[in-house]
Amino acid sequence: MRRRLLSRALFCLLLLVLATASASAAPAQEAPAAGAGNAAQLPQPPVAPQASAPIQLSASPSNPNELRITGLGAGSTQWTILILLTFLTLIPSVLICMTPFARLLIVFHFLRQALGLQTTPSNQTLIGLSVIMTFFLMQPIGVTIYHDSVAPLQEGKITAMDAFVRAGGPMRQFMGHYVREKDVALFLEMAKEPRPANINDVSFRVLLPAYILSELKAGFQIGAVLFLPFLVVDMVVASITTSVGMMQLPPVVISTPLKLLLFLMVDGWHLLIGALMRSFN
Repeated sequence: MRRRLLSRALFCLLLLVLATASASAAPAQEAPAAGAGNAAQLPQPPVAPQASAPIQLSASPSNPNELRITGLGAGSTQWTILILLTFLTLIPSVLICMTPFARLLIVFHFLRQALGLQTTPSNQTLIGLSVIMTFFLMQPIGVTIYHDSVAPLQEGKITAMDAFVRAGGPMRQFMGHYVREKDVALFLEMAKEPRPANINDVSFRVLLPAYILSELKAGFQIGAVLFLPFLVVDMVVASITTSVGMMQLPPVVISTPLKLLLFLMVDGWHLLIGALMRSFN
């Protein structure tokens, strides 16, 4: 009971001390404020007007948010960007239809089927090998295109459309060297165009489908020739297993290792890649 009374007395004493401290601090804060008000009412000495600095107008104001693209030629920037983006979207079609990529890929797929292998090498491996071989064959033409069209475009000497037209010259010469006259005549007849004097006068409308058709035929011809020795191995193995009476044993189980052994003994990859590269002179 005494402890409760003592604690209540101490609590009341503490509240009294805090109230006294807050009451004494309030007048002290009002005094500087009043002094500041009196000081604000005192007249201020006149201030001499400062001479205004002359305003300089820049002849060409620069906008920090402005996007400037240089090195795209002397034409309109909007049309240049449009042409370049269109070219980027057409790169896969150009790679397939205007380069040896289609022929190489067809031959590699024929080789895999002739060996009796379904997924080895994989499609990604064959496509990568075809891309590398295509780069090897097209590198001189790429250098010519760069010097004739890309470099002048970057220097601003020609427009993007002029660069596009110049790049078509080396590609026309390359495709015209490997296209067949029979295929060109077919598409000339279908397009109802007059017979040109030489291959340089053929329009791209006729040259592109004629070239891809010629490449498909060349790829299938090489693949058919590549198929023959492995077909002989399959026939020999099938006849031997049938004559021995091994009816329940599939001939593929025996012929596939024999075909792989034959392909490795003759160094097939070296012979195949060499023949393909020499077919493009």
